[in-house]
Amino acid sequence: MMNDCVKLNSREMAEFAANGLLRLDGIVPNEINQRFLADAGHIDTPNGEKGSNRTVKSQGNLMARSKLPEVRPGTVLNTAYKEATALGKLVRLPSVRGAIESLVGPESLVDHHFLHLALPSSYYKAAGIPQRSQHTHQDSTIDPRRAFDIQLFYFPHEVGLDMGGTRYVPGTHLRIVSESAIARYQNIRGQQHVVCPAGTLILMHHGVWHGGGINRTGEARYMFKIRLNPSIPQVRLWDTSDLSARDFEQRPIFFRKEATNPNDIASLLTHPQPWFEGDTGRLEYINRIRFWRYLLGDENFDADYWVTRIENEPSASV
Repeated sequence: MMNDCVKLNSREMAEFAANGLLRLDGIVPNEINQRFLADAGHIDTPNGEKGSNRTVKSQGNLMARSKLPEVRPGTVLNTAYKEATALGKLVRLPSVRGAIESLVGPESLVDHHFLHLALPSSYYKAAGIPQRSQHTHQDSTIDPRRAFDIQLFYFPHEVGLDMGGTRYVPGTHLRIVSESAIARYQNIRGQQHVVCPAGTLILMHHGVWHGGGINRTGEARYMFKIRLNPSIPQVRLWDTSDLSARDFEQRPIFFRKEATNPNDIASLLTHPQPWFEGDTGRLEYINRIRFWRYLLGDENFDADYWVTRIENEPSASV
C-alpha cells in the first residue's frame, strides 16, 4: 500500500472502539464525486405511465448497467480499484488510506462492494406499491470474532433530511444479534440518520445496527458500500505516539475530587449511549474494554476497574 497516509490517533481509535464508527464528512473532493456518479450512471425519469414492481427493481439494479468494476472476494484493496478511477482515487486519499490502515491494516481485502440506491417516491407511486424503509439489521448473522471488518459507506452527493440517508445506532457493534432479529425496531434511542455534504465517508464496524430510510424527494439517493477484511492482527495499527503512561493508569471511581477529562481513553470507553440501560448498559463498558485490549494487544488494560473486578479470582495460598 501507499506510504502517503494520515493514520488515526489513539483518541479517534478509542471513539471507534466505543461507537463502532468514524465519520469523515465531505472528505472526498467534488471531482471524484462527480466522476463516481458518472461511472455509476443515472436512473431513467418516470414517464407517467403505470409502472410495476419489476420496473422499480430494474431501476434499482443500476449497478449491473454501470461502469463500476466487479471485484472477486479476497482481492487486496490496492489491486481492486485502478488508480485512475474514481474509486481508486477515493481509497488512496491520504486520510482515507490512513483510516483504513489504522483499522484493518495495509493489505486489507475486499469482501464485497455494492451500490445502494434509494429511488424517488415517484417510482413507487407509478408502480402502485408501498415505499418502505429497510429493516434495522446487523450484517453477518452471528459473527462472534473479536477481529472485525469495516464497511465504508460513501455518499457521493449531498444527502438531505428527506432523502432517507442510512440510519444507524452508535455503540451497537458489540451487542451481537442474529441479523434480522432486530428488524421490528424502527426507532431506537440515540439512532442517527445520515444527513451530510457530498463526499462523506462513514467507516463502520461490521456489527453496527443500521438500515436504509425512505427517500421522499424527487431525486435518487446513492450510497456505495465497500466491506474490507483484515489480513493481519488488528493490533496497534494506528499512530500510537500520543499514548502515555496516564492512559494505562486506574483513576479513582465513583468519587473523584477532580473533574474527569472527557478526552481520556477511559472516558471515551465509558461514555454511555442514549439506548443504554442503567444496569445492562454497563455490559457495553466491559465489551468496549475487552475490544480495546484486543486493539492494544494488552490483556491487562482496564478502565475504571470494570473488567478487573469480574476477573478477580484469587487462588488459594499453598
